[in-house]
Amino acid sequence: MSVLPPDSSGNAFSRAARLRDDGFGDIVTYSPKVFIPLTKLCRDVCGYCTFSRPPRAGERAYMTADEVLAVARAGGEAGCTEALFTLGDKPERRYRVAREELDALGHDSTISYLAEMAGLVLRETGLLPHLNPGTMTAADIAMLRPVSVSMGLMLEGLSPSLSTRGGPHYGSPDKDPAARLETIRLAGEARVPFTTGILIGIGETRDERRAALRAIRDLHDEYGHIQEIIIQNFRAKPGTRMADAPEPDILDLMQTVADAREAFGAGMSIQAPPNLSAAGFGALIGAGLNDWGGVSPVTPDHVNPEAPWPHRDVLAAETASAGKTLAPRLPVYPGYVFDEGWLDAAVRPYVLKAMDAGGLARNDRWSPGDAAADPSAVPGPASVDGGGGQLRALLDRAADGARLGERDIARLLEARGDAVAEVVSAADTLRRQVCGDTVTYAVNRNINYTNVCGYRCGFCAFSKGRLSANLRGAPYDLALDEIARRTSEAWARGATEVCLQGGIHPDYTGETYLEILAAAKRAAPNVHVHAFSPLEVTQGAATLGIPVREFLIRLRDAGLGSLPGTAAEILDDEVRAVLCPDKLSTGEWLDVVEAAHDVGLRTTATIMFGHLERPVHQARHLLHVRDLQERTGGFTEFVPLPFVHMEAPIYLKGMARRGPTFRETLLMHAVARLALHPLVPHIQTSWVKLGERGAAACLNAGADDVGGTLMNESISRAAGAAHGQEYGPEKLAALIEDIGRTSRCRTTLYEPVDDDRRAAASAATGLLPVVETPATRYAHGGEAA
Repeated sequence: MSVLPPDSSGNAFSRAARLRDDGFGDIVTYSPKVFIPLTKLCRDVCGYCTFSRPPRAGERAYMTADEVLAVARAGGEAGCTEALFTLGDKPERRYRVAREELDALGHDSTISYLAEMAGLVLRETGLLPHLNPGTMTAADIAMLRPVSVSMGLMLEGLSPSLSTRGGPHYGSPDKDPAARLETIRLAGEARVPFTTGILIGIGETRDERRAALRAIRDLHDEYGHIQEIIIQNFRAKPGTRMADAPEPDILDLMQTVADAREAFGAGMSIQAPPNLSAAGFGALIGAGLNDWGGVSPVTPDHVNPEAPWPHRDVLAAETASAGKTLAPRLPVYPGYVFDEGWLDAAVRPYVLKAMDAGGLARNDRWSPGDAAADPSAVPGPASVDGGGGQLRALLDRAADGARLGERDIARLLEARGDAVAEVVSAADTLRRQVCGDTVTYAVNRNINYTNVCGYRCGFCAFSKGRLSANLRGAPYDLALDEIARRTSEAWARGATEVCLQGGIHPDYTGETYLEILAAAKRAAPNVHVHAFSPLEVTQGAATLGIPVREFLIRLRDAGLGSLPGTAAEILDDEVRAVLCPDKLSTGEWLDVVEAAHDVGLRTTATIMFGHLERPVHQARHLLHVRDLQERTGGFTEFVPLPFVHMEAPIYLKGMARRGPTFRETLLMHAVARLALHPLVPHIQTSWVKLGERGAAACLNAGADDVGGTLMNESISRAAGAAHGQEYGPEKLAALIEDIGRTSRCRTTLYEPVDDDRRAAASAATGLLPVVETPATRYAHGGEAA
């Protein structure tokens, strides 16, 4: 890229800001961190540094494990996700006390002790280590990679004068630019997400700064491993050789930020420490900055102790002053999380637990199914256009019923800050126009007829086979009499629907499903049977050797009322290949549902989100649903189902996130309302997964239905959800009326409920104990998970 002429700062800032917006949009990030100064001994003697110091009598050379953990745990309590280890460079090569203390600790180098402490913090607290240990060898990097998510080393500068007598790096062998560039290169060879940058104002010229940036860019062009560039401004400190040296002003800093943006383009993260600039540091955003670096609510900046971190509210205000939204991130950037090979297998599970769907830091501690963690932030009515005119135009298009594109839907799902309230408000306004202020629910009973399953879906803790005795509950296969008894009892308690689903039992055939259906209809001829996912339908048809359409007609003629649109998970084969590789493909699921609609069977549509997928996959799912609905009109409702992680195998193996954040959950309901309008009139929210407060919030974010009373709930409970198995009509009505809406009992197909059904539901007595008939065989032709 061309180098800017020195007199074009104004144009440079504008170009840099446009590039930044191309790469990062309206988001400016920071990393909530704790600063762990493992040792302040260093063999270098830089002329501006107060961090390093020689040994002092009675002081330890290194922090102890207990001290390290105490800092990390305090950070975890304060919501930090990063543990920044900064330390002096190879002090054992200069100081005997360092060598002796390392020997007592069982280590022969500072790097080795750092590896132990980083691993301890990772395992004990879940904070993600970012390591700044100075120059490193390939062996050093290999030792640290399994206990860190990223590493860093400031190049600082290339000017030879910096290391001559009287220069700030004189007598500091680790500040040799060649040695530092070699460390950066070795990190690229090892595929380590890496942070580097330059220190301005220590005697270099502007051309030398640009040369340093080009040297870093050349390494990044070769290896692709530089995740962020820090432009750090020199601060004079009393007691150092440079105590009286002039400091760069804000314009100088802005010019260098713009130079970095010009050199690295739209995709590189460019940061400057906010605590090293005076009030009004938000002006740096206008020069192309998109990140504030690590900011700690717990620990000081041990390198610049005279410059306290700004409070998060100040950081947010300065960011907002530039028209941007502040968002927390992890010490590893999203691109290096989503691109395989950058994170060691030992640290990836910790990253997944800490991140949201966009690869940034989770902004709350809520997870679906956790009764102890209420939603922490429910946006109020939108009072500003949080995403600018483009967002408003997008929301207006959705309200007009236009088909939004994949990128448009993903953008809505990625909303942050004030834009969340804007999206939620638009969805709720649309809900009011379509459905009024009535919230519906059904009185129904779930009957899961078997938990034996031959499939190995990574999200499922419900199915049981020979390898799953450690999961919740024993394998069962309900007797037809028990299915009939539960159906009869549900009818007596006012139910209009029984929902029949189970695992894919390898011994089941299409006749088995017909027998289950017949048992329910014999017990309550007028009950609506909502049963058999597209996967069960496919299995039933295959075992009978008939087409899916023919089997659906047989089910319909035998009394099947509608199908649950489950087994959809995420309708994107990239995700399904990992999440449920032996299940139906996206196309197969859509074909079964379209066939059901074609023979007159209505279905629901579901999405299970918050595990492996990203917003783009969610957007594809919504478009599949919309396009099918436009062809058939057969979907009654859309049901977002947040992933309950606690007992899910894919989470326990360290391969999935811990469900969506509450922001993502609200947005899924809101964006579904917008993206599916006007074709799908009803959006349902799940009290089982969200609890009362979560469900109520989603009812104010575009949803108009709370599902059913259930009577029995097994699948979410097996995954770890703790919100109960039954929610009676009185409780559902109270939940609805508490938010100022009107409750209405409905049938499966959204028709009015007869007076006798409502009366029976109001007079319902307690349920009799269920009988779960033990399965005589777990699986057939192989071991089931």
